[in-house]
Amino acid sequence: MNKGLYIATLEPNSGKSIISLGLMQNILGKTAKVAYFRPVINKDASGKHDNHIETILSHFNLDIPYTDTYALTRNEIMQNRNAGKIGDSLDIIIKKYKALEEQYDFILVEGTDFTGEGSVFEFDWNVNIAKNLGLPTLLVSTGVGKTLEEFTSSLEMAYKTYKEEDVEVIALIANKIQPKNIDILTAALQKFLPDHVEVLTIPMVKSLASPTMKEIKDTLQGEVLFGEEHLSNLSGKFAVGAMQLRNFLTHITEGSVVITPGDRADLILGSLQAHISSNYPSISGIVLTGGIKPEPPILQLIDGLSTVVPVISVNDGTFNTTHKIGNIKSNIYAESKSKILTSIETFQKYVSAEGLLDKLTSFENKVITPRMFQFNLIQKALKHKKRIVLPEALDPRILTAAARLAVLDIVDIVLLGDPKAIKAKVNEIGLQFDLKKVQIILPASYSKFEDYVNTFYELRKHKNVNMDMARDMMNDVSYFATMMIYKGDADGMVSGAIHTTQHTIRPALQFIKTKPGCSIVSSVFFMCLDDRVSVFGDCAINPNPNAAQLAEIAISSAHSAAAFGIEPRVAMLSYSSGTSGQGADVEKVREATEIVKQKCPDLKIEGPIQYDAAVDLNVGKSKMPGSEVAGQATVLIFPDLNTGNNTYKAVQRETGALAIGPMLQGLNKPVNDLSRGCTVDDVFNTVVLTAIQAQGL
Repeated sequence: MNKGLYIATLEPNSGKSIISLGLMQNILGKTAKVAYFRPVINKDASGKHDNHIETILSHFNLDIPYTDTYALTRNEIMQNRNAGKIGDSLDIIIKKYKALEEQYDFILVEGTDFTGEGSVFEFDWNVNIAKNLGLPTLLVSTGVGKTLEEFTSSLEMAYKTYKEEDVEVIALIANKIQPKNIDILTAALQKFLPDHVEVLTIPMVKSLASPTMKEIKDTLQGEVLFGEEHLSNLSGKFAVGAMQLRNFLTHITEGSVVITPGDRADLILGSLQAHISSNYPSISGIVLTGGIKPEPPILQLIDGLSTVVPVISVNDGTFNTTHKIGNIKSNIYAESKSKILTSIETFQKYVSAEGLLDKLTSFENKVITPRMFQFNLIQKALKHKKRIVLPEALDPRILTAAARLAVLDIVDIVLLGDPKAIKAKVNEIGLQFDLKKVQIILPASYSKFEDYVNTFYELRKHKNVNMDMARDMMNDVSYFATMMIYKGDADGMVSGAIHTTQHTIRPALQFIKTKPGCSIVSSVFFMCLDDRVSVFGDCAINPNPNAAQLAEIAISSAHSAAAFGIEPRVAMLSYSSGTSGQGADVEKVREATEIVKQKCPDLKIEGPIQYDAAVDLNVGKSKMPGSEVAGQATVLIFPDLNTGNNTYKAVQRETGALAIGPMLQGLNKPVNDLSRGCTVDDVFNTVVLTAIQAQGL
């Protein structure tokens, strides 16, 4: 059974990092224990870790010792080759790979980089390594600087070489291709390939080729004067300052790198003011040339600004600086979050990972890990893209999550608020966020505002609401966002980062209402533990439900579990298991269980049952032998809010489990409430959940 995949390239700067990141994202969504391995790495005198390895381990939080992720350095393999001991190198590579194979379900192997001494031999190394590891291979090549004939002939030669060495090539990936050439190139490659070998093309993505301000600083050996915390900013076009400010400002575009002599205080301050202004694009940074630093009063003025992009001083003149920046070959680093997300989104958009991975036979889904669950959530959300409104647009957590969602293109985001204030907040927190990728609505200025006011008046006039009251309500972002959903202008809402639960869900209860057959709104958390995902309900809404309400919570929670790919086995929790306990609290749970059995006779349910008997197989067999639920419950229903809220938080804090939610159940359209202590990940995950709910699941 194959347990790995080899990624090989034909030249440097092929962009195979996109392939590694995209594949790792998909593989982690299909299997639990995944390793990453590089047979040969570069190692410089500084002793820094390999950048490819650091990026993968960091972004995907892989629990693998760094020393296990590679076999040899380039110098070591060259020494062995020169000494006629290339076989020794292969033995070390195979031994390290096999050690990972024993511990992990799958290993993604990334070949060498074609840089430095010995690059001429690397093609043969990759063929030899893939052959000796017995791994199917993806061949990656870049179209940059090649004619069609050069590109196709080099890939044909590579494919035939791998085949002659009995290495199975499952796909050729043409990377960094001009969109107009994709069809021609695909047809040319298919001429020499058998039907079972796929041809995949990925276009040139400008933002991935753009260096960060850190790469610019390192290449030019510059000194950071201000804004060191924003060195991960991606650069855009150059705006070279050699004219008067009034003319220079017209040359600034989104993400521009301003390049100007260090004594041009007018251009420096004007560029920073443009960055802050809502009337001009944001810039990525400023490079001051000629080894000249601004005078002390100017430095003091810059230091006092609330928002500062990286300001870097370099010794080269303006012409040489511009030339050097233009020649930087950009890489993806662990801290390059925007590039990593863009890479994954690009891969998902242009490569059918399912098709590639279906060719491999090693995936066994014995458990659903948290990462697999999150991956599947994103895949579900992508199937039918929905429009989600975020009313709390000035909260940094909301903006950061929205920026990530926009890069991955999972949902269409609507932010409520003043566009100028939102841009100012984005600049203030140093967030690289292309606000053109989202819609920003100021409620009072929205074209449908009066229609919303009239609709709310008609819906609530029986509650003595007049037009003035309706207009005031529609200026409230929670009411406005909920009305967007009611009118079909948005598919769902996520709020609660700065508003109370009551403020968030009251409008939904007033006019979105509950689904037919649902008398109450309840909630669930998806608790992502190390080896499973459990559904906890209700931990956020109902303080003390009666038996009928508890039964309804259980049924809704079971439906939610099934909708998200979790087989519902429902445990109705209490302080007693089976028939042993007595008292009002346990009787309520017993009655609720019977109601569920009557309404849903096919649902696997047990209650009352204690928590340990519900989740521990040995305890479950001991206390409730023969039960289909005991010891393997996936849906845990708590008898009251006090128990549920404390338990989910205890499990989250003590085990490190990821708690996704709360997700509200029972409303006609999805509205979800965040905790005021939520993280960026909480916002991101809740938006994805909301989008899936909006698909009607």
